[in-house]
Amino acid sequence: MLLARSTLTRMPTIDAHAQAPPFPTTPTATAETVDVSLVVNGRAVRVALDPRVTLLDALREHLQLTGTKKGCDHGQCGACTVHVGGRRVLSCLTLAAAVQDKSVTTIEGLADADRLHPMQQAFIDHDGLQCGYCTAGQIMSAVALLGEPCGPDDDDVRECMSGNICRCGAYPGIVAAVQAVRGNRR
Repeated sequence: MLLARSTLTRMPTIDAHAQAPPFPTTPTATAETVDVSLVVNGRAVRVALDPRVTLLDALREHLQLTGTKKGCDHGQCGACTVHVGGRRVLSCLTLAAAVQDKSVTTIEGLADADRLHPMQQAFIDHDGLQCGYCTAGQIMSAVALLGEPCGPDDDDVRECMSGNICRCGAYPGIVAAVQAVRGNRR
């Protein structure tokens, strides 16, 4: 079937006085909250949350621990890395309710009073940061790396840290900081 040329080029007219249809309304969330108990940076906390709240949002929005950053919110950049039970996890992919009664450590929990964690100090000493957005996640991964099997070479550190992206490209300083704390700096 052939269409007339005017049908193909005809643009719909817009009535300037017509009202646009309203946006569809979505029902208000009716999910009940759940009580989530955690030990965050050594302190027991209990918070009522929607069961769909991620650990990242619970830390930032409900506990005001904003050192952990929301980068991609898809588990691809590592900016949200925290420790749960001593292991590094991506808090944007972890439901807060899933870590009930577990120990969570954020960047705010690494320092000992006024004394920085050795990895935090090494990042400063070796220029392991630029804009700083990824730094908390980088440091949390680097601290976890200290307790994981990782070969002695710089390439081994790069591989073990590959889940953390630095858009500024501070990788040489990051590797130097990790190696300094590990004692593998030549």
